[in-house]
Amino acid sequence: MFRHTADTPKLKHSNVTVRHAVEADERALARLAALDSAPRLRGPALLAESNARVLAALPVGSGRAIADPFEPTAEAVALLELRRAQLLARDEPRRRGLARILRPRALHARA
Repeated sequence: MFRHTADTPKLKHSNVTVRHAVEADERALARLAALDSAPRLRGPALLAESNARVLAALPVGSGRAIADPFEPTAEAVALLELRRAQLLARDEPRRRGLARILRPRALHARA
């Protein structure tokens, strides 16, 4: 278990919210991509925000995170990566089950 000591670094952003990006976040995502000198994210994305500011974003499918280089964002990016892994793991059984259902039909159609 993790214990806080006198040497434990203090986080600048103690309250971070991880959520799905929505259409209203386009401007913040464009700003973040420009700050990070990265291309804009395409498709569904997760955001980490604190005090109503978007600190980092991560594509849900695959790809690297974009983050504000002027803020300490390593913890926020780690939270985004954890949430993406949870979402992908949750969806994996459905994908495998669907593939099992569709595969016999595809094989039958070729014969």
